[in-house]
Amino acid sequence: MTLSAAHRTPSAARNRILRTAHDLFYRDGIRATGIDRVIAEARVTKVTFYRHFRSKDELIREFLEDRHQRWMSWFRDALTRYGARPSAILAAFQEWVRKPEFRGCAFINAVAEMPNGGSRIAAIARAHKDEMRLAIEQVLPQSPRRAKIASSLSLAFDGAIVRAQMDGTEEHAVAGLKEVTRALLQPAAPHGPKG
Repeated sequence: MTLSAAHRTPSAARNRILRTAHDLFYRDGIRATGIDRVIAEARVTKVTFYRHFRSKDELIREFLEDRHQRWMSWFRDALTRYGARPSAILAAFQEWVRKPEFRGCAFINAVAEMPNGGSRIAAIARAHKDEMRLAIEQVLPQSPRRAKIASSLSLAFDGAIVRAQMDGTEEHAVAGLKEVTRALLQPAAPHGPKG
């Protein structure tokens, strides 16, 4: 499954609905945000809403697709701004969790909110995490273990996100991610008898 959005020229009302849903879903949660609230805050009628989105489920999927495009664009840019090397991963993480609007990972949160992870939501989340892992891999040094290290670092990145969200501060999350990164990237010690 790819997360490339279909090319279409969205109306101003559709954009407003999607931006409103994005802010509300990410800040307050998907289940806590009803369609009537999205309609009211987007300043559209129910007819206009349902002309663009057949259901809340469709809006949730569109929100996640939109979030994916926006977040991955920011993440790739951040990795480049911080030198496109392994240290850029931690620097990008710190930048993100220090944003006032940080409420964790929209994809982890969405899967946690859906009954049984919501199979379609989980598929979108997996595709997002796969693309994040590939972006991480691109800033790692070439080695036979590059893909495995990227997979482990993306898992550590997700764990650090959850820790920062639970703690309300990035201190422990940053320290943990830094330690995992250091451990994964240090050269393997030679094996064999000593002395």
